[in-house]
Amino acid sequence: MYYDIYQEIARINAAGEEAALCTVIAASGSAPRREGAKMLVRPDGTITGTIGGGNVEKQVIQEALEVMRQGKARKLEYRLKSGEELGMICGGDVEVFIEPILPVSPLYIFGGGHIAVPLARMAAMVGFKITVVDERPEFANKERFPDAAETVTADAASAFARLSVDKSSYIVIVTHGHKGDEVALEGALRTPARYIGMIGSREKNKAVFGHLLARGFTQEDIDRVHAPIGIRIMAQTPEEIAVSILAELIMVRRSASVAAPPAAPACKGE
Repeated sequence: MYYDIYQEIARINAAGEEAALCTVIAASGSAPRREGAKMLVRPDGTITGTIGGGNVEKQVIQEALEVMRQGKARKLEYRLKSGEELGMICGGDVEVFIEPILPVSPLYIFGGGHIAVPLARMAAMVGFKITVVDERPEFANKERFPDAAETVTADAASAFARLSVDKSSYIVIVTHGHKGDEVALEGALRTPARYIGMIGSREKNKAVFGHLLARGFTQEDIDRVHAPIGIRIMAQTPEEIAVSILAELIMVRRSASVAAPPAAPACKGE
């Protein structure tokens, strides 16, 4: 019955696109569609299927666009008995569940050192698609990062020319030197990445930000950066620091806001 919708979802997943699936989960009275009715909404507002048309469907489409933006499901309730608010006089109640269909989030880890190893392993477990970038072949290889979809042996500046960083991407900068971090951050800020995080002390990060501001980046650009990286959990070991970073990635993925929150101090040590 809903073959076209499921076929379109399969196409969207294969293409790495996004959409929102709207399903009637409860209906009473003279509601236009019964439980199980489905509608797929694309980012441009076009649809496949219907949940009944009219103003309810129009409003659900708008809500679906917001669900895609936030990446968070929501349940909506419409009371049609009075009819005045939505301009409908059919009567009945409708509940609609809207769930986002989002592409797998790419995570680009710049630096293949001791923090990157547990971070890549754990991030893959929670659904990130991992790419590790390091100019040292002994640090960017499949043996060291078996959970990575790709390892790239290149410096950060060259790597960005090869990577397809989009608005669903996450970038973690944990290279083995401050200069490498700065080069990677400069490249990251030229992308629409959803998350950019950089390891280092506040003093080091302040110096890096000053260099980038002098080269024409704005304070708005700098405000995109989560630095020092990670959630404050008093992390000390590489594994603990990786946990704090991953926790921040998950928080951003589950949040409507991508503003950089206060983070834990973190030292280089790569």
